[in-house]
Amino acid sequence: MTHRRPLVEALKNFQQQRPVSFHVPGHKHGELSGLPDEIRPALQYDQTELSGLDDLHYPDGPIRKAQELLSEAYGADQSFFLVNGSTSGNLAMIHAVCKEGDRVLVQRNSHKSIFHALELARVRPVYLAPGWGQASQSAEGISLETVKEALRQYPDAKALILTYPNYYGMARTETEDIISYCHQFNIPVLVDEAHGAHLLAGQPFPQSALSLGADVVVQSAHKTLPAMTMGSYLHIQGTRINAEKIRKYLRMFQSSSPSYLIMASLDDARAYIQTYSSPDMQYFEEKRRLFISSLQTIAGLAVFEADDPLKIMLRVEGHNGFKLQKKLEEMNVYVELADIRQVLMVLPLLKQGHIYPFAEIRSRIREAVQKLRKEQVDPKIMMAPQETTVISEPEISCEAIDLADKEWISYTKAMGRYSAAMVTPYPPGIPLAVPGEVWTHSKLERLLDHLAAGAMIQGEHNLAEKQLFVIQHGGVK
Repeated sequence: MTHRRPLVEALKNFQQQRPVSFHVPGHKHGELSGLPDEIRPALQYDQTELSGLDDLHYPDGPIRKAQELLSEAYGADQSFFLVNGSTSGNLAMIHAVCKEGDRVLVQRNSHKSIFHALELARVRPVYLAPGWGQASQSAEGISLETVKEALRQYPDAKALILTYPNYYGMARTETEDIISYCHQFNIPVLVDEAHGAHLLAGQPFPQSALSLGADVVVQSAHKTLPAMTMGSYLHIQGTRINAEKIRKYLRMFQSSSPSYLIMASLDDARAYIQTYSSPDMQYFEEKRRLFISSLQTIAGLAVFEADDPLKIMLRVEGHNGFKLQKKLEEMNVYVELADIRQVLMVLPLLKQGHIYPFAEIRSRIREAVQKLRKEQVDPKIMMAPQETTVISEPEISCEAIDLADKEWISYTKAMGRYSAAMVTPYPPGIPLAVPGEVWTHSKLERLLDHLAAGAMIQGEHNLAEKQLFVIQHGGVK
């Protein structure tokens, strides 16, 4: 274990010198800022690449030391700070491993940033459908059999891209076997582990994909560790990955003016999880157990526990998750996301001595549930079935889509038409349709279910006018 925080210490030492700023940023250590008094003092540490503070893109000082401690903590060959979120890491890993025209196997319930990376890299994706978790009511992981069949059909595949665990904290148990099988063919496995930076804490948490043998793993430290929003990690291991290519694309996809506040929070978050002790775990588990037990006494409320102990889902029979979310927010309780069936809560990864107002939270949840149960039940709250096609690929390439003639049509007429845009319920950010995919009856029914339940839909669409963007008949040149 190590409590060292090289970048945090460097920033503190720098500020103690009472430096005078004739450099960027323009707020001049917060002196010119109009932000609230509670925020402005933090700007003293919002620095730039000054002597002694290092350079993220060519580190040789405290940032380098902080990243070396990060790789040691996670057992990676090399690790990197990401200040543009896991999105920048997903972009970098795909561009570093794949070249234009390569065929790539992709878990279909990936985050939209993965699909953006595929489009930018101009690769040829093959989508692998995940299994549906009846208990979790979410799309979970893909099976080893699906990967084997995909490689039989597409032996020229250059990489496999997985999401693990899923947003809801479900961790597919076959992940290690999938990684091992791909490695038999020297195929690198790239993992979006946005919701797994805390898995380093050990049991009862699932294993990280890094410890399961993945070649590149991207983690959103800000999601489950005490890092600032946009703070993430990228880890690499093994000989299948060119580290210099990773560095090259990180320089391209990340800001040339990285936030020192975000980087310092990443240094601090690494120290937090690296020093997570057995007594800390016992404290967390006990607080969690008591909280869940108290929720289970609320009439009408069902609690589902994910594979990841940091995630729980709350459900009220006869009511969709969006209405439950609204009632909770009326009580100033804000959950991570809502879907048609439930809401998802991300619990705090407490250490000994941390106080969280669980009793007060339970009281507010109880009142929210009581109010919701007085309302009329929803006639339909179950999402339409998932797609049954396990292995598929877009029939139209990104290049052809760019050149194609497109049009807006009523979504009642969209079945059988090729989508010209991404349509994404957010959160969780998993596209319902991506460019080049056909709008099927199942996809349209799920879209209507989301709209009826009040979900937010991102992407290029005009759903307020009940229209979708599609490729014209005969519009592909």
